[in-house]
Amino acid sequence: MGEESLKRKGEDNKKEDGQYIQNHEPQTMNLQKEVGLISGICMIVGTIIGSGIFISPKSVLANVGAVGPCLTIWAACGILATLGALCFAELGTMITKSGGEYPYLMEAFGPIPAFLFSWTSLLVTKPSSFAIICLSFAEYALAPFYPGCDPPQVAIKCLAAAAIGKTENFKDSYKDSSISFGSLGLAFYNGLWAYDGWNQLNYITEELKNPYRNLPLSIIIGIPLVTVCYVLINISYFTVMTSTELLQSQAVAVTFGDRVLYSASWIVPVFVAFSTIGSANGTCFTASRLVYVAGREGHMLKLLSYTSVKRLTPAPAIIFYGIIGIIYIIPGDIDTLINYVSFAVWIFYSLTVLALIVMRFTRKELNRPVKIPIIIPVAVTLASILLVLAPVISAPEPAYLYCVLFIGSGLIVYVLFVHFKFNWPQKISKPITMHLQMLLEVVPAEKVTE
Repeated sequence: MGEESLKRKGEDNKKEDGQYIQNHEPQTMNLQKEVGLISGICMIVGTIIGSGIFISPKSVLANVGAVGPCLTIWAACGILATLGALCFAELGTMITKSGGEYPYLMEAFGPIPAFLFSWTSLLVTKPSSFAIICLSFAEYALAPFYPGCDPPQVAIKCLAAAAIGKTENFKDSYKDSSISFGSLGLAFYNGLWAYDGWNQLNYITEELKNPYRNLPLSIIIGIPLVTVCYVLINISYFTVMTSTELLQSQAVAVTFGDRVLYSASWIVPVFVAFSTIGSANGTCFTASRLVYVAGREGHMLKLLSYTSVKRLTPAPAIIFYGIIGIIYIIPGDIDTLINYVSFAVWIFYSLTVLALIVMRFTRKELNRPVKIPIIIPVAVTLASILLVLAPVISAPEPAYLYCVLFIGSGLIVYVLFVHFKFNWPQKISKPITMHLQMLLEVVPAEKVTE
């Protein structure tokens, strides 16, 4: 109801504002292909280099106990992220649908694993990641105003919601290291958290210009660049701080700035804040596409798959994601959130890469513009399984059990509302949907024949 008038109004608005989207393809009420190679590289690099490199060094060092293993973990995480991204490059050019892991799990294993992924991602992992980035932004933005002490938690959460040195530190760099199976897993969790975002372009595949070329190229250029930056940043930390000083620092980058830049050290938290808010923006941009795709497939409320008639963006999905993210900021503790999120994320990473292996045998007819050696997805799958099992075996915590139970609870929701099609939520939300359509100027996306 009111969809035709909304479409006409959107056309009038675009004429008045001069905001017709420049595209050689026929205009439709769908997400538009506006992301090129440079934009893709910037999306990967800008989303990855957010809060992780400024908060994870302490946790990685705390779990391995020495400089040498710490730097090794950072390099290994970069290699694993690159190999995982290569697997996603093959999947993304083989199945050119937005939504990240969602369409790949759907093609390989059917709707249940895909639904469980969307269920877990939309209500836990994605908003938690968003909350971590925003909390990190708040901590660094407030650090200059509270020198020598921790900023108040209320101030951090409010701001988050609103938005040449000591080379002797490298001598005997493996001395006093304390590495166990579990601590290694937790160190990788924190290191890989800093690399999180290596699969972000797969969430916006439908908006990529020439995805067969730009998706793999963006990955090949972007992730090694980030890896080099991260290793060099960690080396720079250890050139001005000992291991003990780094572990005692409330904000590692701020301490680094105080040691190197002196009176100009205020520049560091400012740029860190810019970096984290940029990463939060990129994360919101890509994760909202998962909400959009899940709504389009009938696994979430249909309203979440509607697009703005003026901007051709999934406005309801973006708003929904932002609200859930704010909820996670309120009780959020960064270290706990990272471990909890990483555990859930790597369960689905392993399933998705396993899907690539499965489809090599079950979907041989699919075109594969990018085809990587089978040993790469096998290695990534094994590494993912180890990352999931390591902390559970060596240091089991209730949080891991709660995470598994939450994922399993998605089966109940799937059976009731997808399999048996209990549609009373859609009926209840119908009048709300009509009002939000008029308020947000959104309409259902048009079906495009592939």
